[in-house]
Amino acid sequence: MRRREFLGVLGAGAAWATVVHAQQSDRIRRVGVLMSGSETDPEQKARWDGFRESLEQLGWSDGRNVRLDVRFAGGPSEFERIAKEIVDSHPEVIFVQSTGLVATVARLTKTIPIVFTNVSDPIGAGFVATLSRPAGNLTGFVLLESTIAGKWLDMLKEMAPRLKRVALIGNPKTAPYEFFLRAAQAAATSLDLQVVANRIENETDLESSLQAFARETDGGLVVIPDATMTRLRSKLIELAARYRLPAVYPERFYATTGGLMSYGLADLHQQFRQAASYVDRILKGERPADLPVQGPTKYSTILNLKTAKALGLIVPPSILVAADEVIE
Repeated sequence: MRRREFLGVLGAGAAWATVVHAQQSDRIRRVGVLMSGSETDPEQKARWDGFRESLEQLGWSDGRNVRLDVRFAGGPSEFERIAKEIVDSHPEVIFVQSTGLVATVARLTKTIPIVFTNVSDPIGAGFVATLSRPAGNLTGFVLLESTIAGKWLDMLKEMAPRLKRVALIGNPKTAPYEFFLRAAQAAATSLDLQVVANRIENETDLESSLQAFARETDGGLVVIPDATMTRLRSKLIELAARYRLPAVYPERFYATTGGLMSYGLADLHQQFRQAASYVDRILKGERPADLPVQGPTKYSTILNLKTAKALGLIVPPSILVAADEVIE
């Protein structure tokens, strides 16, 4: 081949490589998103906005170079349908919130990378082998560790010293209920407390269960992190006030809307922003198995003084001093 012809072929090859690279760079990537709750819920909207905005900051703009296919699940009855819709659309990554939804998606695909958040027991649920080396197609962010159950009970006993019975509130279909129940029962003995299991699936269960629990005196509530309880939070706070049950909740928004106090992750929305960084890394070629599951690093205490006064409780100085935020 003559030198001029060779250079022509070489130039054409380089041009083709440039075109292919440009096509790959310009192609729209696909990300499936599964959120628990309603898209009209302000709390869920704030979480979703945090995830989407963080993706944009990382260079992924919905409709320009990425397509975000979003589904909201109002309850467990919708999990299978919307999870199947997302999996069948063959996205490159799936971002999913809450234990129940993660379990459903993980059962439907062993190949599509999954990034999760709002999960408290990923090893026990079988999502990952270890936190440092997930091993499969899932990775993500741990919401709360089981030892926090002891802290909830301790806070409740400190706030209401006469307390003898504590109802643990949550839905096993949407949260790792037994994970927190075992931890609470282990911590209750030293505090002279009886932990009563209250497995709640809907509003009817919630009302009848708390009505029955309140028939005996010296009772209180511990609410675990749970998509069902998030959805029912207004009713839950209303019933706690009606039956004069002191309660501790796992997230700030409970206390800011009338709950007595909360102890949990200092910035839950931060996990959604962090999840966006994992989606970004997977889209750029990294594997979920190589991305360690990250745990919570900072907790906060929120106290609602107005609710404490309505319940006739005297707030001990130790809780007042420890509170990161006091609502008056």
